Amino acid sequence: MFSPASLLAPLRQAARHAAILASLAAVAAAAYAHGDVTPQAVDTHELPALGEPWRTTNPYRGNDIATRIGTSAFNQNCARCHGLEAISGGIAPDLRRLDNECASLKDERKKQMCVNEMDEFYLTTIRHGRTRNGAVYMPPFEGIFNQEAMWAIKAYLESRREKPL
Repeated sequence: MFSPASLLAPLRQAARHAAILASLAAVAAAAYAHGDVTPQAVDTHELPALGEPWRTTNPYRGNDIATRIGTSAFNQNCARCHGLEAISGGIAPDLRRLDNECASLKDERKKQMCVNEMDEFYLTTIRHGRTRNGAVYMPPFEGIFNQEAMWAIKAYLESRREKPL
C-alpha cells in the first residue's frame, strides 16, 4: 500500500531537479550577459574623410565631433575589455595611461615625438591586434573599422587621459 508521502517523493525530487536546472540556466545566462561580442558599426559620416593612406598621427586630436563618435564607438566595442570610461577592470590595459610618459616630458619637441610614437603604436595595435604565444590578447580591427573610426576612438581616449598633455 502506498502512503501519500511515498507518492509525493518523486514529485519533490523532480521539483529539486527542476530547481537545479533553473539555477544552472541562470548561471549560464549570466556568463553570456555581456552581450554580442561582434564588433558594432561606427558611423563616421560627420567626420572629414581621411582617404586611403593611413595617417600616422591622430588627425582628429581635439575634435569634439570625433570625441563624441569615439566615445560611442569605444563603449560599444572596446569597453568589454578596456572598461567603461576607459577605466580598466584588469582584463586589458587602462587606456587612460597610454600617453602618460609623454606628459612628463618637459621638452616640447620630445613630447611631440613621444605623442606621435604613441599614435603609431595605437594604430598598429588596433589595426593588427596583439598576439603572444599564440593567444590573442586583442583582435585586429582593420577591415572592421575604417581609419576614421580608429582615430575617433583615439580622440576619445585622449579626452580621458590620466595625465593631460
